[in-house]
Amino acid sequence: MPHVDQYVSVTQAKAQLLDLIRKLQKHQDTVGITRDGVPTAVLLSMEHFEGLMETLDILSDQKTMRPLRKSLKQAQSGSWETDESVFTGESE
Repeated sequence: MPHVDQYVSVTQAKAQLLDLIRKLQKHQDTVGITRDGVPTAVLLSMEHFEGLMETLDILSDQKTMRPLRKSLKQAQSGSWETDESVFTGESE
C-alpha cells in the first residue's frame, strides 16, 4: 500500500481543510481521507500531484523507457561505461 502520512475522517477534513492544505504545501505530506473508517480519498499538494503525473507520463512513454530499461540492465550486470568512453564515443 502507498505511503500515507496521516489519515483523517471526512468530518475532520472538512473542519481542518485550510490547515491540511497549509501542511501539505510545507511538508509534501499525503493525507488519506476516510469514510466510516475506510480510506476513500487522498489529499496532496499540487506539486506532489504534478510530480506523480510527470512520472506516469515518463513510465508510459515507451520511447523514453527503452533506453532507461537498457541502462538498468547494464547497471545490474555491472556493465559500466567510463565517462571518457561516453564523451569520446569510444566503447570499451
